[in-house]
Amino acid sequence: MHPGLTRYHFGMRDFWPKAWLLTWTTYGTWLHGDDRGSWDRKRDPEATEFVAPNIRLLALRRSQLKREPLVISPAMRKVVREAIEQDCEFRKRHLYALNVHSNHVHAVIANVALPEKLLHAIKACATRQLRKAQLIGPDRPVWTTGGSHTWLFNDNEFQMAVDYVRNQQGDPLPET
Repeated sequence: MHPGLTRYHFGMRDFWPKAWLLTWTTYGTWLHGDDRGSWDRKRDPEATEFVAPNIRLLALRRSQLKREPLVISPAMRKVVREAIEQDCEFRKRHLYALNVHSNHVHAVIANVALPEKLLHAIKACATRQLRKAQLIGPDRPVWTTGGSHTWLFNDNEFQMAVDYVRNQQGDPLPET
């Protein structure tokens, strides 16, 4: 998450965010105990602290994987991007920024749905399209459970998130 953005994890219905910064990872590529840090919402429901790097915890999480980690290939990246773009257009969601990596996805989207439901729907759409394109098997896990959703309430947070997704993710990755 970009350091200038605020995390909100409570059911605020009195006012609605301008958009959400959604982030989710592919299956098995970013586990608790990893050097990059992670959130453990089972132990910390408000996600206030990163899980510190821990090689024993990482080894445990790796041993619990039922399949190999999924790395998104260039062909898969194109299918995921197009699926999210098409789903947002069809459902009248405004997609402000999208970046599909080899092991995670960032999107800034405005919608009236709760971010958890939006995240679930987008991941399901991308998975269906990957299966339809026969880039993954019918039983292959694609994404980790859940993901991160940062509520963007003001123009500054919104602009920072869009810039983060569009311009701060390194060089563009190939789609072929």
